Amino acid sequence: MPGRLQVQRPSPTTVSFTVSNAPRRSSSPAKILFGVQVLIRAILFCCVIIVGTTRLRHIFFYQEGRFIPWQEVWSSSLGIKVCDLVDTYNNPWAIAVISILVVWGVFRRGYTEESLLVIRGFGIQTSTSSSTYLSTAATRFIPTTQIQDIVIHEAFKGFEVRFYLAVIVEGEPGVLVVFPKMLPKREILEEVWRGSRRCLYDAKP
Repeated sequence: MPGRLQVQRPSPTTVSFTVSNAPRRSSSPAKILFGVQVLIRAILFCCVIIVGTTRLRHIFFYQEGRFIPWQEVWSSSLGIKVCDLVDTYNNPWAIAVISILVVWGVFRRGYTEESLLVIRGFGIQTSTSSSTYLSTAATRFIPTTQIQDIVIHEAFKGFEVRFYLAVIVEGEPGVLVVFPKMLPKREILEEVWRGSRRCLYDAKP
C-alpha cells in the first residue's frame, strides 16, 4: 500500500509530516473490521497464555495462588478438558515455536509510519515506527546548528530511480535519510521539502 502524507501545524513555528501506509478507518465497515482484528488478536493471545499456563501447571501454577485458586481451576470441568487437550501434545518445542509465532503475529504492527517534526529555532526530529507494538519508534533529533541543508536526492533501487529526502548534518560523512522505509513519491517529498524549509528557515512562500 503506497504511503500517504498527513501534515499538522500546531503552531506557526512547528510542523509535522507523517507518511503512513496504515489502512484508512474512516468508514464504518473499516472500523468494524479493525475491531474484529483487535478481538481476534486478544483471543489468540489469551489462548497462548492458557496453553502456556496449563503446560507449566505442575511447576509454577499448581499450589494455591494469592488471587487464583489453581487447584480449583485445574479440577473444574473446563480445566480438566483444557489439561487433557494440552497434554495430548507431548512435543514442548512445537508448542513453544507455535506460541512464539502466534505472539509475534498478535503484536505485529502490520504497517509502517514515519514522521518528520520541524521546530523553528530548535531543529528536526525523525521517527520510524517499529515492526511490533512491543518496542518504541526509532527517533533522532538534530539541532538547527548542525543542519547544513535539506535536499532531495535520487538513487537507483534495482532498475528503478527512487527519490529520497535527506538532511545534510555537519560533521557526518553521510546524509540522514528521511522516511527511509517508506521512500514516498517525489510529489510528497517536494511538499515536505518546501514545508520543512519554510518552517525551519522562516522563508516566505
